[in-house]
Formats: sequence, structure tokens, C-alpha cells
Amino acid sequence: MSGRTGFSVRFLPVLALAGTLTLLGGCGDNAGPPAAKAAPLDARLTEIYSRTCVGCHTTPDSGAPQSHNVAAWAPRMAQSDELLLAHMADGFAGMPPLGQCAECSAEDLIALMHFMAAPAPADPSTKDAE
Repeated sequence: MSGRTGFSVRFLPVLALAGTLTLLGGCGDNAGPPAAKAAPLDARLTEIYSRTCVGCHTTPDSGAPQSHNVAAWAPRMAQSDELLLAHMADGFAGMPPLGQCAECSAEDLIALMHFMAAPAPADPSTKDAE
């Protein structure tokens, strides 16, 4: 049973963040979620995305919602970040715990999720073509 205790303690910061977000979830109006907008990932998160997310979230047969497929992500994003964070931390359906990202913090997981759920970032090489 000690393995289970280590598991629980390891995820204590993730669970604490989820609890805080739950408490803050009641703040403000209920106008619905804001339109998703892909925030660029920093170099560290880009490397994590490439190493741990791309394998499933760019392979349609994986069953995972595909990166930047807003329609596929919409039902998930209608849920709370707290619930989605719990799914990511514990694993859900075919997703392994933490999405196989042992070094990811709760903030990392949420940032990666929002990045994948948003429309694809504009291609900077087409900026001057407008």
C-alpha cells in the first residue's frame, strides 16, 4: 500500500491547484468559456509537447482529440479545468497518467491542454502575405 501513498503525495500539488481552481470557479459571471486562443508555447513546453503530446494528439487513430481541432476539444473544454486536470493527472480513457509527462506541473498540463484545444497558431511565414 506504500506505492499508493507515494502516488498520492506526488500529486498533492496538482490536487491543491485543482482545489484552488474549483474554489475560484464560482467567481465572475457564467457567460461561458472565452474563445480559445492558442498561446505560443515557450521552448520548454514546445519540447514537452513534441515529446509527450504529439504521438497521440496528432494521430487520428489514437482516439485522442487532435491538436488544434476545436470541434473535437469543445466538449472537453466545456468542462472545468479542475476536472480536466484531474483526468490528466490520473489518466482518463486511453490517456496515461500525466500524459507520460512526469516532470509536468499542473500549470504545464493546463497550458498544453489549452494550446492543443485552440485553433492552430498563425504561421509567421504568411504574415507579410496578407
